[in-house]
Amino acid sequence: MEEVLDLYAEAPDPCRPRVCIDEHPYQLIRDVREPLPAQPGHRARYDFEYKREGTCNLFVVFQPEHAWREVVVPERRTKQDFAPLLKRLGDEMFPEAEVIRLVTDNLNTHSTAALYETFAPEEARRIARKLEWHFTPVHGRWLNMVEIEIGILLRQCLNRRLATIELVQHESAIWARTRTTEQRTVEWKFTTAEARQKLQRMYPTLATA
Repeated sequence: MEEVLDLYAEAPDPCRPRVCIDEHPYQLIRDVREPLPAQPGHRARYDFEYKREGTCNLFVVFQPEHAWREVVVPERRTKQDFAPLLKRLGDEMFPEAEVIRLVTDNLNTHSTAALYETFAPEEARRIARKLEWHFTPVHGRWLNMVEIEIGILLRQCLNRRLATIELVQHESAIWARTRTTEQRTVEWKFTTAEARQKLQRMYPTLATA
């Protein structure tokens, strides 16, 4: 926990950007009947019946100091889905970075092993050299700033019926561009000192003589 909090407290370093990543499942839903459009004094009305169209996954990438984010929507969340995102981080999103300091949780797909199970060893190692992993503790995903962004994405953009992965990607991309253009970010204020005071139960109890 303290490692992540200390990372947040550091001054921004353009050569070593801090990037938060997490994921969230999303249910694809299609309307059975066409919604009634909104009219003066009345909101759009939707029939209670709907059809499930499967699920997809939301990978959300967030760089707080530049108020930048991107949403990637694959069908699944396997290591083979995560590895191409790691490749894009280094090659396309942050090509000038010397090291990308990556904040993630401890999900088994979030590891260098994902690269080696997806790419040839030489390519996997090339990508891995640019990544520095910082894991939130078990039951401590809330320490990842991107969790706040995911909550906002679900409330502002995806709290409705969307039937296809393409539509989810389209709507999420518009949301991400809008928030980035408006420079919306997370002002993190929780520090290591506060953690030691308020979360004492998470620290081991030292034996006394």
